[in-house]
Amino acid sequence: MMFLEGLRRRRGPKPLPAAAKRGPLLLLIRCAAPSLGTAMTYCVGIRLDAGLVFMSDSRTNAGLDQFSTFRKMMIYEKPNDRFMVLLSAGNLSISQSVREILQVEKIDAGEEEPITIWNAKSLFDATRVLGSAVRRVYRQDGLALKAAGIDFNATMVFGGQIKGEAMRLFLVYAAGNFIEATRETPYFQIGESKYGKPVLDRMITPATPLNQAAKCALVSMDSTLKSNLTAGLPLDLLVYSEGRFESDHVICIDEHNPYFQMIRTTWGQKLREVFSGIEDPRWEGGDTEHPLMVRSGRYEPMRKIHHPGEKIV
Repeated sequence: MMFLEGLRRRRGPKPLPAAAKRGPLLLLIRCAAPSLGTAMTYCVGIRLDAGLVFMSDSRTNAGLDQFSTFRKMMIYEKPNDRFMVLLSAGNLSISQSVREILQVEKIDAGEEEPITIWNAKSLFDATRVLGSAVRRVYRQDGLALKAAGIDFNATMVFGGQIKGEAMRLFLVYAAGNFIEATRETPYFQIGESKYGKPVLDRMITPATPLNQAAKCALVSMDSTLKSNLTAGLPLDLLVYSEGRFESDHVICIDEHNPYFQMIRTTWGQKLREVFSGIEDPRWEGGDTEHPLMVRSGRYEPMRKIHHPGEKIV
């Protein structure tokens, strides 16, 4: 109880959280919640006409001063039958539980054999199994996590190819529901996605060659690493060619990898060169093909306020 009294003195009259009323142990769990597996990361999966590209970082953080390395990619391969890749982001303990259960999870198929990721006849059905595994973990741990003040937070990218159908790519949410990539949206990101999205939007189409898509994924990751500390090396990169049902293009990239070092240096250098080659805005007009000071046909420039009683509305 001395611990609770100390909290009261530090917080003043503000009421204690509900967890404190149920005892100091649960309050300690809530205060330590980030160290129980809160994770941020960056992963991307790309579906192309020629194949699939998957990339993930390996950083898990529980605050500014506690970083750990955990791999976010899982590969499921049954040669000449199926090839699947899972990327995960969110709460690390949830993701690890889902990955463990996924290998043995079954969903009912009526009078037929229960469906698993190893016998599913379509990647859609395999993703249904993944959704079932997510919901199983929620049933097991959801209430306890909620009592400790921890959100059930996990998102996953799951893709690959099963013999007899085309390659497919899915984004799976924390409720176990999912959506599928299309030709209009051929990639999915999870985790800290905003920094690496612009280059994907500009470069990736279904017709993009595999090697160019792999390069684009690396540039996307470099942009994320440059701007955000919650993603970090080493990286896992996998490239799958359509119809092979296996892949040996799998690499773990650390800070000493020569190709990634070149990407990091060259991308920044080329961006600066392109930026310098763009004409500066000319506020006073002058000889230019691209004038800035052109009045809008619909909107006025912002008006200035000169005294307290003036209104611009």
